[in-house]
Amino acid sequence: MLRRFVYVGILLVAIVGLDMYVQAKTPYPESYTIGSSVSSFKELSARFTDLADKKGALYAFEVLRRAELPPNTDLHLLAHVVGDELYKQQGVAGMQYCTQEFRNACSHTIVIGALTEFGASSDTLKQIDDACLKAPGGLGAYSMCYHGLGHGVFAYYGYSLPETVAFCKKMGTAEYEFQQYHQCVGGAVMELMGGGGHDPELWQKAQERYLSPDHPLAPCDTDFIPDEAKGFCYMYLTPRLFQLAGADLGNPAPSTYAKAFSFCDAVPASTQTLRDACFGGFGKEFIPLVAVRDIRAVDRMSTEQYQLAASYCLLSPFNDGVKACIHSAVEALVWGGENNPTGALRFCTTVSDTNADTCFEVFIQNMHRYMPERTAELCPQLPAKFAARCEDLTIK
Repeated sequence: MLRRFVYVGILLVAIVGLDMYVQAKTPYPESYTIGSSVSSFKELSARFTDLADKKGALYAFEVLRRAELPPNTDLHLLAHVVGDELYKQQGVAGMQYCTQEFRNACSHTIVIGALTEFGASSDTLKQIDDACLKAPGGLGAYSMCYHGLGHGVFAYYGYSLPETVAFCKKMGTAEYEFQQYHQCVGGAVMELMGGGGHDPELWQKAQERYLSPDHPLAPCDTDFIPDEAKGFCYMYLTPRLFQLAGADLGNPAPSTYAKAFSFCDAVPASTQTLRDACFGGFGKEFIPLVAVRDIRAVDRMSTEQYQLAASYCLLSPFNDGVKACIHSAVEALVWGGENNPTGALRFCTTVSDTNADTCFEVFIQNMHRYMPERTAELCPQLPAKFAARCEDLTIK
């Protein structure tokens, strides 16, 4: 009996020792354990906050890139948690580490932190603009940084749309085709639809003020949003349309999609750009939905997942709705050139009939805009009817 206990003890010591050795030799070992047996998003957030506090926010971001997490975890919000810690540790200078992963959550929290700490002074805006110019990534990194600003400004002004829009408007410049302004408004609308973490009570009052079950397209078709920024408003309105269609926002059922799409039909055809933005918002949402909210690898999903996303777009009762949805899904997969473009290319191969033409055309435009250096590699992979156009097209 004593010998048996000795053997068991030796075995346990060996197992513990092996585990310690693996932990020591494995980069970011917390990736394997931080999501284990977690009971809520709040608990998971607390674990990442604790990790960022002990080992630094940059280390916590590396763990978040690799972590095994429960299905349907909102990685964008979780990255906000880590971004908050990065701002505490490095201030506005932390922007230089904010890649576009997690749908720009890092840059969102940096600008929110700056506004909260320093206020909306011209000096603060200069700091933010300088930081946004340093945000790593391609052509879209700078403008998407201003999307994050919109989240922060809206919270800073107590979820007041008029004050937020007036502030955002001051940021736009002709050099960037006023993208700073438009993206800022889009970020504020996204915060209205599904944010509120900064002050849940004020946010709830804002939803009651700006949204109405009898007015599905509010606030986008109201005077709260100027004409030049309405497109970005409609693009981020989609969660509200799901909600009005009776969907569970955590996992909206496909049976509700046709009704959700139908709200966009109220946007007149005379304003096709705005109508496309409303329909296009669905493509933006379908990509993370089929990825079970894991936005880290949407460019590496299975063919079946891409087929599913494309099939969701086909649930629109309107032809222009289908095309706009496909268009937006491609752009969500390319993500300003930050994702591997082969994912978007594979998505387009799952789209049939005339909608495939839309898909490949959008892919070509995005490729030439964001990654022209890869045309020689990617153009030959397109169907023959698009390969020549792909090689000849130059985005001016």
